[in-house]
Amino acid sequence: MANVSHSRSDITSHPDAPEMRARYDRMLGGRDVVLVDGPVFLLGLYCAVSPWILHYTTSQPALVTHNLIVGIAIGLLALGFTAAPARMYGLSGAMCALGVWMIVSPWIVGTGPDAGVIWNNIIIGALTLLLGIVCVGTASRSTSR
Repeated sequence: MANVSHSRSDITSHPDAPEMRARYDRMLGGRDVVLVDGPVFLLGLYCAVSPWILHYTTSQPALVTHNLIVGIAIGLLALGFTAAPARMYGLSGAMCALGVWMIVSPWIVGTGPDAGVIWNNIIIGALTLLLGIVCVGTASRSTSR
């Protein structure tokens, strides 16, 4: 019977090894925001489903759609930070803007929101703003290296 198993050889002699090593270092170098990815995604998920959790789907139909869309946008930003962090650093400021918008949206989008709706959006907005500031800080620190 023939020996078809591949022997493990050292890859350092491969002609593309330096390029692969540089690419790997470049990919890992942009992972400073990795600790924020999960909380941002969970925050976006909560924002999207919060109208149904707090049961204001009938009293604030405009805010239901609003929170769903903004929650999906926050979740997509988190997925972007995970998939292509070097390209997404520029959108860290957009997350801050979404946080500020979530804080003021109950009065702009909603019609006479009650305290639960207001506090829900203020907390989501403040956490989004805080995580956006963390992303901006780590992005500026990693690009200045």
